[in-house]
Amino acid sequence: MSSTNALKTDDPTGITPRHVAIIMDGNGRWAKNQGKLRISGHKAGVKSVRRSVSFAVSNNMDALTLYAFSSENWSRPQQEVLALMELFVWALDSEVKSLHKHNVRLRIIGDISRFNARLQERIRRAEELTQQNNGLTLNIAANYGGRWDIINSIRHIAEQVQEGQVRPDQITEQTLEQHLCMHDLPPVDLVIRTGGEHRISNFLLWQVAYAEFYFTDVLWPDFDEQVFEGALNAFAQRERRYGGAAPDGA
Repeated sequence: MSSTNALKTDDPTGITPRHVAIIMDGNGRWAKNQGKLRISGHKAGVKSVRRSVSFAVSNNMDALTLYAFSSENWSRPQQEVLALMELFVWALDSEVKSLHKHNVRLRIIGDISRFNARLQERIRRAEELTQQNNGLTLNIAANYGGRWDIINSIRHIAEQVQEGQVRPDQITEQTLEQHLCMHDLPPVDLVIRTGGEHRISNFLLWQVAYAEFYFTDVLWPDFDEQVFEGALNAFAQRERRYGGAAPDGA
């Protein structure tokens, strides 16, 4: 993959990432700083999601992937998890019509089988409503883990081997990629993490192999267009070589 494939071809500056992924961190700390319950931080974070989607649409990005609920988040207090599930239902109900109006295709990536039937039905309806849209693809990672994604892909390949559809010596990186979440989208160019932490947290482990990373101390509810713009400006200064050597004289 060449660097030109990772950038918007209609961008005259050639520096806008096609696919941005964000680890939305800091809702709980934001609420604590405000003297409020953690769920208040999550509700405030929905506004930042709305701003980020609008920014991505305005900048003609192909895809925006948001880490909403990891497979490890089930270990949080039950009351918080239940509140998050209700917030997820509310957000789907309140936002999907606006997404559809702006030609955004919504997809939920992750193992949604653990969600209750009510939430699964909301997800199905939202994806169905927007599936023909050809603007921004908005991926919400819910009950998602990068290790789960890879293992899930391997299971599909193992079934194909068992059925004689593919031989083990035919398995390549492309074979595995074809079964991963977002296999039909451009690779992730830029990963943004808010909240001051500097780790991936089991997010898109395969898909971010050659992504650039941008870390900010800004807590997610305070993430706005200016911070997003700062991340894009930093991205524009990076030289992406995909494992190759720097040009002579660099």
